[in-house]
Amino acid sequence: MCSTQKEPIEGGYQYEPKNLLISGFADEIDPSLNRQLEALQKMGIRYIEMRGVDGKSLVHCTDSELSVIHRKLDAAGVRLSSVGSPIGKIGIEDDFAPHWELFQRTVEIAQKLDAPFIRMFSFYPPEGHEADAYRAPVLDRLARMVEYAKGQNTVLLHENEKGIFGDTADRCKLLLDTLGCENFKAVFDFANFVQCGEDTQRAYACPHGLCASGRL
Repeated sequence: MCSTQKEPIEGGYQYEPKNLLISGFADEIDPSLNRQLEALQKMGIRYIEMRGVDGKSLVHCTDSELSVIHRKLDAAGVRLSSVGSPIGKIGIEDDFAPHWELFQRTVEIAQKLDAPFIRMFSFYPPEGHEADAYRAPVLDRLARMVEYAKGQNTVLLHENEKGIFGDTADRCKLLLDTLGCENFKAVFDFANFVQCGEDTQRAYACPHGLCASGRL
């Protein structure tokens, strides 16, 4: 997790990191939260992007489970950098109503665990269809989420996941140019851009200035 300031250079922009924070998906260490925290303490890492806890997705945890998680984090001296959510990882033509409820619950969970950010995505176009054809419904759904996030003082971070609407530099820039604000920023995932055949240097130079986090 890196807070950045964008400075113009010849041919594009560069980021000057400040307040550099190292965070990660600890469920890739072990499903057990206890073991995750043990490993983080050994490595001296004090932030976690929480996605899976004891084999369960964080966004499906009950309030009582969240209380236990909060106590364990406090005892270990570890804080959440972000909620690693599945928001936006459904088809753009899928029923949005239950996903909207999950989104609202995810915002509530982020607040309960003092997480400043929620990592999210921009929906999958139907297989075999051009993503650009779904610009309007994608922007409509995301705009509704951003407005809700503003009212809840929550920051949404869009990740360039392969296969979703925003999986190319140009479409990520479109999302940020249209919706970018203090409550809607970006996660820059180098590997995902590579999988999509994107030039990562060009993508990194896109002048939107709203990249809040980088994933290595």
